[in-house]
Amino acid sequence: MPTGTILVADDDAAIRTVLNQALSRAGYTVRLTSNASTLWRWVSSGDGDLVITDVVMPDENIFDVLPRMKKMRPDLPVLVMSAQNTFMTAIKASEKGAYEYLPKPFDLKELTSIVQRALEEPKRRPAVELDDAGEGMPLVGRSPAMQEIYRVLARLMQTDLTVMINGESGTGKELVARALHDYGKRRNGPFVAINMAAIPRDLIEAELFGHEKGAFTGAQNRSSGRFEQADGGTLFLDEIGDMPMEAQTRLLRVLQQGEYTTVGGRTPIKTDVRIVAATNKDLRHLINQGLFREDLYFRLNVVPIRLPPLRERVEDIPDLVRHFFAIVEKEGLPAKQVDQSALNLLRRYRWPGNVRELENLVRRLAALYPQDVISENLLEHELSQPSVSSMEEETAETVNLGGSVERYLAGYFDTFGDALPPPGLYHRILREVEYPLISAALAATRGNQIKAAELLGVNRNTLRKKIRDLDIQVMRSTR
Repeated sequence: MPTGTILVADDDAAIRTVLNQALSRAGYTVRLTSNASTLWRWVSSGDGDLVITDVVMPDENIFDVLPRMKKMRPDLPVLVMSAQNTFMTAIKASEKGAYEYLPKPFDLKELTSIVQRALEEPKRRPAVELDDAGEGMPLVGRSPAMQEIYRVLARLMQTDLTVMINGESGTGKELVARALHDYGKRRNGPFVAINMAAIPRDLIEAELFGHEKGAFTGAQNRSSGRFEQADGGTLFLDEIGDMPMEAQTRLLRVLQQGEYTTVGGRTPIKTDVRIVAATNKDLRHLINQGLFREDLYFRLNVVPIRLPPLRERVEDIPDLVRHFFAIVEKEGLPAKQVDQSALNLLRRYRWPGNVRELENLVRRLAALYPQDVISENLLEHELSQPSVSSMEEETAETVNLGGSVERYLAGYFDTFGDALPPPGLYHRILREVEYPLISAALAATRGNQIKAAELLGVNRNTLRKKIRDLDIQVMRSTR
């Protein structure tokens, strides 16, 4: 039977009652208060084995009291609850020394489980104090899915554990990686990012590890790689699923032994970096195809984090819209807001481009429309326009073109009456299909031929030959 005294501090009488009933049934002795001063008196007198407290109290913010509690009684577990369910609340709770952070409303079963674990497990190390350098919000959202991510990130801040972030394009994988760096113990070191899909495959090793003078044609001087640039900080490996096998082997050696050699070099170089990787692909599927090393996967996937697509957290859309409008207003664009009917429409939309698509929409609304309040009718017009994100989705999915192709061919043959078309029909039709298909893929990827080839499922060299043969004009990528 569990034993121990739990000190509960919350100015909401209903929450005090619920916690008292649940914890008493579980076998604990419970003491209740509605203010921080009484809680501090109990703690300073040595009372209680665990504290459960709200953040905003009538007389004092608990984040101002918590450091004093931890200094006086470093082994006392403190569970912090808050209705201010933001990323910064979770981070502050962790950095001020809280054992755990729980967003309101909370699950009673989960809370009692955390209480039991906190009282049974060995006492934790004291937290490292984080400088409170403003209230900037790197991550936005109060949905249950985002709350869980905040809690995971808060636990990881003072570690060097390797993290694998998985999520669709546009969900904010680099924002999560930056948050891990900016609020972690390596925040005073560099944050270096490299996108594997944006670099020619034969140059990735040189980009990662650097190269010596004369290592290959065009290497006229020694060049540092991203590992050297990120020393003492964080290296973010975006689109890790696009890393070629040769580079995977070298990366595995770095993770296993903590050292690497430059391309063309012989002397091992020690490295001190935290690795955060990200992908929008199923790495397990790539492993089965022989395109990704399983041992590297296990080295990278120490702590997996899945970022939900926006369609799975539509309750965050109002906060995100306000956040993006605030950003564009600071950039000099006029202040705007969205009425309730327009917000309802945004919640119903599927968001194939995720948060990035929403941000682009907000910027477009702020820049192009004079209205101070965005209506549903205006949004319907904007969302009906084809976007890069919707083109990506339509091209990537299997589209049933059978009916339209049959109608096209029937009309084509009808133009010749009883006669047959001239020879070479296969290649003429193929050209007429290939040109718009490849053009659409290049438009969807903003001219990125590597991504376009992946989207189409063809070899990159094959795509380049098709572009040349069909005389397709390629738009320069602005990403």
